[in-house]
Amino acid sequence: MTAPRHARSVARLAAVQALYQMEVSNAGVEAVIREFTEHRFDRDVEGMTLAAADEAFFAEIVRGVVAHQRQVDAAIVKRLAENWRLERLDATVRAILRAGVYELEHRAEIPTEVVIDEYVELAKSFFDGPEPGFVNGALDGVAQDVRA
Repeated sequence: MTAPRHARSVARLAAVQALYQMEVSNAGVEAVIREFTEHRFDRDVEGMTLAAADEAFFAEIVRGVVAHQRQVDAAIVKRLAENWRLERLDATVRAILRAGVYELEHRAEIPTEVVIDEYVELAKSFFDGPEPGFVNGALDGVAQDVRA
């Protein structure tokens, strides 16, 4: 994995964590971005330096999801099974899908396969069950909806 791509992978993970944190704590977007920038990136954790993140990309995803949340959530809901509500999804799955959908809708220069693969890999890092497959299917569906 090249350094810029790796930095984006770290940014995506941090964005998912930030979106989750905002949802469970009702923290504001700028406060959470500031916390990650000041206290989580480029820090020593138990003697190991965390991988560098593309901090601007991280902030763009988090701000973008918040700014376009209605549109992002509508794109996800469209791909849920009938009678399923977004609120029924695990909060981490919601955060993963929101970040992925934001990229699919607003970062057309990033190949669809890259976006889907990155967020499926993130889902695998959080879940051992069916969630990565669910994330894959949902993002693939959204990609069909929003990208020609």
